[in-house]
Amino acid sequence: MENSSCGGGPFGRVVRCLKAVPERSWGEVLEAASEAKKLGEDDPRRIVHSFKVGLALTLVSLFYYCRPLYDGFGVDAMWAVLTVIVVFEFSVGATLGKGINMMLATLLAVALAVGVHHISTLWGGEVGEPILIAFFVFVVAASVTFMRFFPALKARYDYGMLIFILTFCLVSVSGYRETQVLDMAHKRLSTIAIGSCTPIMVCICICPVWIGVDLHNLVAGNMEKLGDFMEGFGFEYFDIKENGLSLSDNQYFLQQYKSVLSSKSLEETMANLARWEPGHGGFKFGHPWQKYLNVGSQTRQCAYKIEALNTYLNTDIQVPTEIRSKIQEPCIDICTESGKALKELAAALKKMIRSSSADSHIACSKAAVESLKLSLKRGIWKDANLLETIPSAAVASLLIEVVACVEKIAEAVHELASVAHFKTEQPQLLQEPVLSEEFNVAITIDRNSQI
Repeated sequence: MENSSCGGGPFGRVVRCLKAVPERSWGEVLEAASEAKKLGEDDPRRIVHSFKVGLALTLVSLFYYCRPLYDGFGVDAMWAVLTVIVVFEFSVGATLGKGINMMLATLLAVALAVGVHHISTLWGGEVGEPILIAFFVFVVAASVTFMRFFPALKARYDYGMLIFILTFCLVSVSGYRETQVLDMAHKRLSTIAIGSCTPIMVCICICPVWIGVDLHNLVAGNMEKLGDFMEGFGFEYFDIKENGLSLSDNQYFLQQYKSVLSSKSLEETMANLARWEPGHGGFKFGHPWQKYLNVGSQTRQCAYKIEALNTYLNTDIQVPTEIRSKIQEPCIDICTESGKALKELAAALKKMIRSSSADSHIACSKAAVESLKLSLKRGIWKDANLLETIPSAAVASLLIEVVACVEKIAEAVHELASVAHFKTEQPQLLQEPVLSEEFNVAITIDRNSQI
């Protein structure tokens, strides 16, 4: 009985495990293929990027495969291959930033290392040369490492300073044992330049991915998400049905704003990388990318208020309908007009135009705020239970703050449009009214009478 329950003993269990291995492996392969397909469908640019990296590595590898090129660089040609792997990034801005940082840092480090080698050889002699080299390595490495703590330098040149320390130490320390220091420095600089320029050219010329465009769309999309929430919040909070269906049946648009709360680091990274990119499309060289951070900051401040509003949709405290109904009309107007204003601002930013269409919605929302304040001053909840009125009063207060936030967002967007020289939106031409014959005759008779 024991052997039958175990399926033939230990040997039988081992056989069954070996048979199950292909099945598990095949399942893992199918799962990996499904995940790879999903990644490609989410962003097809990832597939193109993979091919671009392969192409860049193939081009640089020719320096190692071709005998004439290999004779010129030797084993140092592998530095170009390694540089491509390190420099090539997903976007043009990131690739340019790393490539330019690496080339400039290598050039400065090689020049300084050759000078240190010359000074140490000339002044130190056989005994003092290693001491001087060690002293210069200590001073340079410590100084540049401390410079990496400066926020402004770290944001744009941190990678370059790291490469500077690495290259300076390699050339200066290796120069103590090598006699051909200039030849070594030349090969190092040449391979780094080749390995940096190749991915830059491939990244720009073949299906470029502009990080500035992604930042532009991200900031506009965040405002649109807040607009979706504001347009839906009023109907959801006051339980208003539209076409017989409650908006609570689909709350996806009410939760999209949460991604805005954690977008600060992403926006800052994208803005720093976008400054490396050349002019492209509607974005000229020197485009004010930092202004996008101001718009994003104001958008997040509004998202924090919306996060507080969202808590009153999921609260366990039930506020009587008669209490909420006393502030329903102005609150609905605030939510609707603020949402429309945010969407208009997002649309204008996406199209890169100066538009004043959002200003009318902001004016309507401010008028609704004044109406709400007037209602609150009249004491509309005099006879109500204080604990029951607190949630509705808090919602009213938050909506008033949201309108102020939307107004600041509009100011930031208008400032960006002015500095970036966005095109002014052309107003629609109104058709001339057609006058009737009786009206023309009346005008003619009136003119003759005057004559």
